[in-house]
Parts: sequence; C-alpha cells; structure tokens
Amino acid sequence: MPSFDLDSYLQTQVERVEQLLRSRSDEMGVQVPPRLLESMRYSLLAGGKRLRPVLCLAFAEAVLKQSNVPRMVEDCACALEFIHTYSLVHDDLPSMDNDDMRRGRPTNHKVYGEAMAILAGDSLLTDAFALVAGGPEPVRGVLCRELAVASGSSGMVGGQVLDIAEDRPAHIDYLTRMHRLKTGALIRAACRMGVLAAGGDADALARADVYGDSVGLAFQIADDVLDVTGDASSMGKPVGADAAAGRFTFPAVLGLEESKQLAARKVAEAIDAVKTLEPHDGPLAALARYSVERRS
Repeated sequence: MPSFDLDSYLQTQVERVEQLLRSRSDEMGVQVPPRLLESMRYSLLAGGKRLRPVLCLAFAEAVLKQSNVPRMVEDCACALEFIHTYSLVHDDLPSMDNDDMRRGRPTNHKVYGEAMAILAGDSLLTDAFALVAGGPEPVRGVLCRELAVASGSSGMVGGQVLDIAEDRPAHIDYLTRMHRLKTGALIRAACRMGVLAAGGDADALARADVYGDSVGLAFQIADDVLDVTGDASSMGKPVGADAAAGRFTFPAVLGLEESKQLAARKVAEAIDAVKTLEPHDGPLAALARYSVERRS
C-alpha cells in the first residue's frame, strides 16, 4: 500500500484554508474601518503552516468519513486561525518579544504602528467568536467555550504569562506546563472542535484530546529545536532568539538529542490515539509526524 502523500494533502488543505480566510474576512469587511481591515488581513493572509485549521478539518473529515464538511466546521477552522494570528501580532509587539519579522516580512506593528497592531489583534480575537457563534446549531455554544478556554487565561494567554515570568525555573515540569498552555491548548482545541462540529462521539473526542495534547507538545519541542538548528531564511524570522534572551527551552533543559527523543515519543502517542479513527496511515498520522519533521 503506498504511503500517504502529505505534501499533496497539505497543499490542497492549505489552499482551502486560504480561500476560507479570504471569504470570511471579505464577509466582515463591509462594516470594518478600511485601515483596520487592512491591518487584520495583512497578518491573517500572510501565509503560514495553517496547522490548527488543517487539524480541525482533518478530525471532522475522520469523523464524517468524507471531505465535504458543514459550514460550522469551516467557521471553526477559520476562528482558530484568527486566534492564532492575533496571538502572533501581539507576541511581536515591543512590550512582548519585540520582533521585526514574521513569516518573512515586517511584523504588523512595523507596518501599521503599535496602536493599530493591538487593535487588529483585538479584532481578530473577538471576531473569532462571532464566526463560531454565527449559526443556528446549538453545539456552537459548546464550540465557543472550547475556543475560549483554549485561548484564555487557563490556556494560551496563561501559558504566555508563564513564558514571560522573570523567575521562570529551568525545570522540565514548568516548561512542559507552560507549552501545554501556550502552544498546545489551541492545537488540542483544534482537534476537539473538529470532532464536536462533526458530531463525533465521546470516544472520538477523548482520542482527539490525547492526540492534540501530544502533537501540541511535540510541535513546541520542534520549535525549540529549530531555534537552535534552523536558519532565518527558512524560518521566516530570526533564530537563536531564545538563547540570546536567556530563556529556558527544551534543548537548554534536556539537551538537543533528548528533546528530539521526547518529541518522537509524543508523536507515537498521538498516532496510537487515533488508530480507531484512522485505521490506515492517513492525514492524522502524517500531520503528527510533520509536527516534528518540518523545517520551519
């Protein structure tokens, strides 16, 4: 049996996500001040891996056993990328990471100024919930809660607070907790929201939970490894920033090789969790491996 062609799958799915993001941002554009919309779209449509929306779509398709998914699933996929993009815009601000480049071009505040970048991020965050809530299905309320918990104080934002703490210890438990919140919470939510929006059962949701947690941690470990071994041209942003800032990362705490081994174990856990949803090698297994095999 031939192996799953992840490159073709990703190309198709990323193009699909790009079209959905353009469509949803066009729909909101009538009411939005032009400069604000321009700033939002500058970051939202700047490309990227689109891992979170792709995972949401992949889990919905695994539950439904087809690629044709309801609009509610697509709304969730777009909302996840709205949230992720807002977090990047705010992360890049001078008061946070103070980065000049993102995805190979100037960061939002370098083009539009700090005030507009903050407001564009605020708008993307808030509009994400309008997207998820914008339909008659009762489960949209549950989906809004999933997104809120994953992106709020007990999820992504909480993880960011742990990340900027001045007394952050060089301890694997702290590092793991921080990244399970900062990066992993939204990846886990993407998997769970795909199952929920597709009408999946409790078993499918539990499997998405394990997969999302494992892939989210593996993805962040890979990011830390790439910050040591990658190059700025392929990453689209400076590398070595964590070491320069004296931040504790997985390679700094565990060492480079042990970090790679931990990421590989997490990938294996993720693949094992979804075997009943995906009996043969398919997009979920391939995306789990991609989380650590990518070069940017």
